[in-house]
Amino acid sequence: MKPWLFDILACPMDKYFPLKLYIFSYETEPVDFESFLSIYKQRDLEFIKNEKIVEIIQDEDDYFIKDNVIIEKKSIETYLKLIVTSINEFDNIIDKSSLDISKKCFEIALTEIRNKLIEFLKNTNINQIGSILPELYLINKLKVEVEIEAGLLYCEKCNRWFPIIETIPQMLPDEYRDKEKETQFLQTNKNLLDNEFLNQDLKPFKI
Repeated sequence: MKPWLFDILACPMDKYFPLKLYIFSYETEPVDFESFLSIYKQRDLEFIKNEKIVEIIQDEDDYFIKDNVIIEKKSIETYLKLIVTSINEFDNIIDKSSLDISKKCFEIALTEIRNKLIEFLKNTNINQIGSILPELYLINKLKVEVEIEAGLLYCEKCNRWFPIIETIPQMLPDEYRDKEKETQFLQTNKNLLDNEFLNQDLKPFKI
């Protein structure tokens, strides 16, 4: 499961949004996170432009932007508001993996990147867009190229949890869920969840 999908997933039972995302492990290797972060910090604009992740479109006197997160072209202001909203979804991610580098990337996104984009929004200027390209690069990498191997999605409204197994979120209605398989999944990963979570009235199964 890629983090961009988390932006649109709601509980299939009560349609509640946003869910909480607990990440247990990644398919993405630590070296990939390190590469994303290194390019962001080096601020190599030529490299980032050659990646062609962020596309700036001129239509007469107006400018529009799109990327792999906001796939339809939008005005600069609308685009940046949507990107900030997408970054806000990281607030609902609890990274329980063994990777410090992934946690660092999410922390940077939620602090310095979000703050910088909010400041840029106060005085949007297409001629200064290069100053935030590294920020947009890293957000796109985290949202679109990172792959979550195992974890769970949790609905705070109805206490339902849905496992992510081999990158696939299992979000079936209760009557179609495999109690033995999913209870075993929770048992296997209980060391990554605190007692407060496990002692809730979890639905449809608990251990």
